[in-house]
Amino acid sequence: MAGKMQGVTLVADWDPKPGFKLGAKDIQGRQTYLGSQVWRNPRLEIREYDIPEPGPEDVVLEVKACGICGSDVHMAQADEDGYIFYPGLTGFPSILGHEFSGVVVAAGKNARDKRTNKPFKGGEAVTSEEMLWCGQCRPCADGQPNHCEQLDEVGFNVNGAYTRYIKLPARTIWSLEPLRKAYKNEEDLFLAGSLVEPTSVAYNAVIERGGGIKPGDRVVILGAGPVGIAACAILKRAGASQVIISETQPERAAMALKLGADYHIDPLKEDFADRVLEITEGMGADMFMEATGLPTIVYPGIERVIWEGRTLLSTVVVTARADAKMPVTGEVLQVRKARIVGAQGHSGHGNFPRVIQCMASGMDMTPMITKKISLEELPENILRLQTDRSQCKVTYVAK
Repeated sequence: MAGKMQGVTLVADWDPKPGFKLGAKDIQGRQTYLGSQVWRNPRLEIREYDIPEPGPEDVVLEVKACGICGSDVHMAQADEDGYIFYPGLTGFPSILGHEFSGVVVAAGKNARDKRTNKPFKGGEAVTSEEMLWCGQCRPCADGQPNHCEQLDEVGFNVNGAYTRYIKLPARTIWSLEPLRKAYKNEEDLFLAGSLVEPTSVAYNAVIERGGGIKPGDRVVILGAGPVGIAACAILKRAGASQVIISETQPERAAMALKLGADYHIDPLKEDFADRVLEITEGMGADMFMEATGLPTIVYPGIERVIWEGRTLLSTVVVTARADAKMPVTGEVLQVRKARIVGAQGHSGHGNFPRVIQCMASGMDMTPMITKKISLEELPENILRLQTDRSQCKVTYVAK
């Protein structure tokens, strides 16, 4: 496997804002859990790397497909002071890309395939979690890998999949073999596999963290990015009677309607709360998912629906990352027996294998991929997505 490969790399300057203090898990000049407070002047470069070799418990994948995530866009996007938009764990320089699928080309002697409980043979179609949980800290031992105290993230602080080969621990790898009965074409299988990660983020939010729904419940999704659209598909499959998507971009709203939503609200053209109450005949909703990253703008409308609607026990799931604080009125939560929960990540709790089985049994997410590009085209497309949201999912496909 000796040789060289190219990787689309994000580079930025370590320049903490005044008053920033290193946290217990931050590393001076290299890594922080508060990216938007530290990293300045982001730029994308295509750099050359050695092809990785697996350790005893690792696998090396040949990347077949990798989608551009909003996180990639926000890591490469600067505010007026030059600081990146993305607020979370980041360590640069790093190859970006974390929504991927590929083929096992090498494996360490102790790397085992969870599908067979045997060593990898090579040639398996797989995907991977991007959250590299340690398995040893208290949250991991308590079954909460999304909140690992020694967390690394593929494409955020360790090299990701905007390249040809990537090394990963076997513990985060999941087989895509169940998808073969739904996707006869190899490229389609790997495109579907690259959507397991964002779909698992949605699954973790609305099923695991949000507590799921009962057939017949009403749900509202705010933001028709890939995670919001995936939530529409999952909740409709779970039995929601009404799935309402709130989205300003017509192309993304149309995609949500195609994959599971029943109604579309454009909050720039109509009052969000009035329209939700009209659609639900005054009942409101059992679940809301905030997937816009604009809590100061959208939460007042959610709160008004909870207050004026007749549904008790509503759950608001906060999924999108944002620095801004939500303007919450505690009285509304108390009187309406409502709750707000945060959702981070996708690991653990059977999220990945369940999403793969949903896809294998007919939940086709591949219509979300509206543009396929080469490795060399990644930088320009990441930058274009900062202002142009007409594409739903732009995906790098290896040739």
